[in-house]
Amino acid sequence: MAYGIKNISPLDLKKSVSIGVKLPFSADNVFTRVYTSKEQLKYNLINFLLTDRRERVFVPNFGAGLRKKVFEQITQDTAEELQASLVTQIENYFPNVRVEELLVEGKPSENAIRIRFSYSILNTNDEDFIILDVQM
Repeated sequence: MAYGIKNISPLDLKKSVSIGVKLPFSADNVFTRVYTSKEQLKYNLINFLLTDRRERVFVPNFGAGLRKKVFEQITQDTAEELQASLVTQIENYFPNVRVEELLVEGKPSENAIRIRFSYSILNTNDEDFIILDVQM
């Protein structure tokens, strides 16, 4: 009989040790702790999507640069270009993430972009999703 063995990150073995912080920061505690690598990876991806290029010191290409796209007219072609760019960047900076689906939707009346992003973690085969509205 075959068993489905699931890989567990060594960081997840100590349940009482936090490995990161949640986004967005809250006013009460400011930093809310994260205790699993799956949850921390989700917040790392959100941080990547909300970061502009040249914003992070010593890693000038890190970040999706979405705020710049908010003021551009989002057509089907520009949405497809942005999707392809995001998939490439995520593959470069997060090699343990497989993009399952990524949709970019423009909301011109609100000066916003909505990103729907589902992914799986290669080591553990866990799946998760992010829905992110970027607006100015």
